[in-house]
Amino acid sequence: MNQQHLAVLIDADNSQPSIIEGLLDEIAQYGVASVKRIYGDWTDTQLKGWKKHLLEHGIQPIQQFAYTTGKNATDSAMIIDAMDLLYTGKFDGFCIVSSDSDFTRLASRIRESGVNVYGFGERKTPKPFVSACDKFIYTENLRKDAAAEQPEVDVTKARKLIAQLRDAVEDAADDSGWANLGTVGQLIANKHPDFDPRTYGFKKLGELIRATEAFEFKDEDPLTNKRGIFIRPKRKRRRYRQ
Repeated sequence: MNQQHLAVLIDADNSQPSIIEGLLDEIAQYGVASVKRIYGDWTDTQLKGWKKHLLEHGIQPIQQFAYTTGKNATDSAMIIDAMDLLYTGKFDGFCIVSSDSDFTRLASRIRESGVNVYGFGERKTPKPFVSACDKFIYTENLRKDAAAEQPEVDVTKARKLIAQLRDAVEDAADDSGWANLGTVGQLIANKHPDFDPRTYGFKKLGELIRATEAFEFKDEDPLTNKRGIFIRPKRKRRRYRQ
């Protein structure tokens, strides 16, 4: 099995040590973290919580002093290293871990080279950076206690969510009106890089869609008799007057 070779670059100033295990587990789903680097001013006591995690997970700390007050030298160091790694041609994807919009142009530039970009940041991450990534994962979903922290959302009443799902299902549907669940998931990911069932308290897309109570499920395509999971929006019942 060919696996993607990934470069993981972490902005220590804009990330929390509590996410590291969940972060690396998530990254392992996309490929092998061939490079793992974390950037910050390690003379700053605010970063001391990272130390044991770096040793345990083999992450290389990159020292970057703050040369001028108000200027983020860490961001510049990450961007320079990312471009150097990109030019080697050895990587299939980059994992940029930060909630800082300063990495928006970097993500766009890497994607222009045909290389995947996976972004990781908190829900406060500015939309431009989120949209510049192929996929963006909110780090709140990666913590061990993520389920307890999820906001209570009544997915049967979440209009925006259901509209996103309905659009993807309609785009993926064949002539019978049924759509393959896997294709639906890919279309949603293409349109909304930050879409994640875990944001709504569900591990899988199918579980989330069922919970909305807005779709029908079938285990066979009516046109091709192909086995799988197929869905379509529930049809409204017509009311006839007597």
